[in-house]
Amino acid sequence: MRSKFRLIVNNKFYKKEKFFVKKELQTILDLYAKKVSSGDWKDYGLSVNKKEITFDVYQRTSEKPIYRISKNLNPKNKTEKFYVLDKNGKIIKGSENLDSLIKKIEWSNLKLVK
Repeated sequence: MRSKFRLIVNNKFYKKEKFFVKKELQTILDLYAKKVSSGDWKDYGLSVNKKEITFDVYQRTSEKPIYRISKNLNPKNKTEKFYVLDKNGKIIKGSENLDSLIKKIEWSNLKLVK
């Protein structure tokens, strides 16, 4: 029985990103580790679809995500590549660079309103 998997390595014709690259994921996980150690965040999840990839942050596992750090796979312009959404789905801030986006947002000043 032969498998139908193909390994694509350094293919110049296959450049479409389908996930966070290592540096992007490391930046997000560094922020996540800081917020978990301070007791603000408790859990996370990853959502992947054709349009975007999101890193969902939860305060409790049974709730909706309080923040979503998203990477748009097909942005119309550069400023729409990365963005952070709040619990209601409203875009807090967007940027073409994930590092600058995370540094621009003051996570400690964002408060949850119930």
